[in-house]
Amino acid sequence: MSLELRNVTYRVGADLFIGDTSLVLEDGTFNILLGPTLAGKTTLMQIMAGLIAPSTGEIWFRGRNVGGVPVQKRNVAMVYQQFINYPNFTVYENIASPLRVAGVPAAEIKAKVGQTAELLRLTPMLDRRPSQLSGGQQQRTAIARALVKDSDLILLDEPLANLDYKLREELRDELPRFFEGGRRIVVYATTEPTEALLFGGNTATLHEGRITQFGPTAETYRKPSDLITAEVFSDPPINTAPARKRGGEILIGDAFRLPAGKVGGAVPDGDYTIGIRPHHISPVARDGGAAVEGRVIIAELSGSESVVHFDLGGRTWVSQSHGIHPFEVGSMARLYVDVDQSFFFDRSGHFVAGGGYG
Repeated sequence: MSLELRNVTYRVGADLFIGDTSLVLEDGTFNILLGPTLAGKTTLMQIMAGLIAPSTGEIWFRGRNVGGVPVQKRNVAMVYQQFINYPNFTVYENIASPLRVAGVPAAEIKAKVGQTAELLRLTPMLDRRPSQLSGGQQQRTAIARALVKDSDLILLDEPLANLDYKLREELRDELPRFFEGGRRIVVYATTEPTEALLFGGNTATLHEGRITQFGPTAETYRKPSDLITAEVFSDPPINTAPARKRGGEILIGDAFRLPAGKVGGAVPDGDYTIGIRPHHISPVARDGGAAVEGRVIIAELSGSESVVHFDLGGRTWVSQSHGIHPFEVGSMARLYVDVDQSFFFDRSGHFVAGGGYG
């Protein structure tokens, strides 16, 4: 059984917010909606929840058309990026509130609240009210209130965005495990490709209100169906350029040439768009890496990573690598491109071939 969206659209006046969308989410799965801000993630989740009705199309849940069922009668929980709590309730009462409404026995409420509070590091705060909490603690309370319900469908709309780094990393590891073994369907919206990869499960990439690809997260990342999907699933943005394959070489404009490598060698001669993710361009020479030289535009050192924006024949590309690699802005830098990790798209943007192994 599953949640199924059948040819769903959503319009407000002349504006199209969700294009023709068909999607099937199976019971017991963790599903990610990945896309930039305003891609349509929140709107799509609100349609799934029954908070807004689609302009066209149907929503089926476990074999039943739920289009006319009000949200109050659906066993759905939803958490937004901006936390919402009852200000006059304690943390315990906030978490317990949906269970009390459902008539759950007091002993079971106590056990479930305790388990969920422990998961979200809220046990010491159970007697406090929201005004006595930090923003991150208030968001954790809102998440706990959604998780404590035995909901058939849980919708999480960027719920970790306002949490501190350490807690966010801990919850990224723990949340999927919390849902293991159940029948519930979990949908998690994020703008961060890294977060999608950490969670695994299935990922739907969204662009301007349309799902461009849906499937196992690793497969969607490694084999993007088109250039738009590859761009959505890359942060920093994937480096792209018009390219021509000729024999054993890839010609990129008049700027430089790359060896075709294993991937390029397998595609016919012709015109393509080449895509190379930033972490496959490094200032450190590696086996199979092809050297290019470009003028440094921006050099960013962030913790243990170096991000370099450089001009390569009039086109700005980005390198992302581990370690501290200081570059002087305006200087010429030699970088090494792992051509065996490149992607090739035809001039319509459809996937032709690609390494994508990391």
